[in-house]
Amino acid sequence: MKKIVLLLTLILGSSFASTPEILSDVEAKYSNQKEIEATDKLKQSFNFGLSNTTGNTETLNLNAKYDLSFIAEGYQDEPLKIAFDASAFLTENNDTRSNEEYGSNLGLEQIISNGWLGYTGISWIRNPDFKNYENKVGIGIGMGKELFNDGKQTFTAKLGTSYNVEDYANHQETEEFGALNEYLSYTNQLSDVSKLYLKMGALQNFDDMSKDYEVLAVAGLNLAVSENINLTIEGEINYNNTPSDGFEKSDTKTIMRLGYNF
Repeated sequence: MKKIVLLLTLILGSSFASTPEILSDVEAKYSNQKEIEATDKLKQSFNFGLSNTTGNTETLNLNAKYDLSFIAEGYQDEPLKIAFDASAFLTENNDTRSNEEYGSNLGLEQIISNGWLGYTGISWIRNPDFKNYENKVGIGIGMGKELFNDGKQTFTAKLGTSYNVEDYANHQETEEFGALNEYLSYTNQLSDVSKLYLKMGALQNFDDMSKDYEVLAVAGLNLAVSENINLTIEGEINYNNTPSDGFEKSDTKTIMRLGYNF
């Protein structure tokens, strides 16, 4: 049975507004594109923080992430959103690094009309200690729709497919497979300086969709400290029904990060 994969990146979740979501981006993992509120000007962000993990690792980790995004003119003059990010987790004890995780994403989102959009993206991750991936690459494509937006609260759904290649750190052979990707997102702008977000994503291997699947749920709060500085607190639960040999099914992350946007 093929092991289902989580389509990339560990900590993404940025919306390049005054209060960006800058941590685990469920959308990037399960729809191969990054959720962005980009502008026609280049937007960039550096973020640094701490994370506590349980499950396959029981550690306190340093983490860092870089993001950029902008909007270009796309199909029929509609906006084409483009985003890239690179991120890292690591633990260092007595000058020895362990529990390392590195990832990057490139995503494009084409606005169509009436809340509909199309997306595509490519992702890469390496995390032999966290998830047994020496290297993992995912390429995806799909459609989505903003189902609700009253200016304060938004609800978005996306559905797509992906092609995945997993190179394991242990004795398991490299696997290649296609998957169905599902994603839901709810955000609530609580005030001018605070934003709540809830995200859930799932990935099902086409070879055995009822058993070979993975689900990730994330809840977070973003606070604007100043015009260019924000603080994000986030909790993440990841369940993999068919983990790699010797690995547990469930992992959690609790993350706190400070970001600088420019």
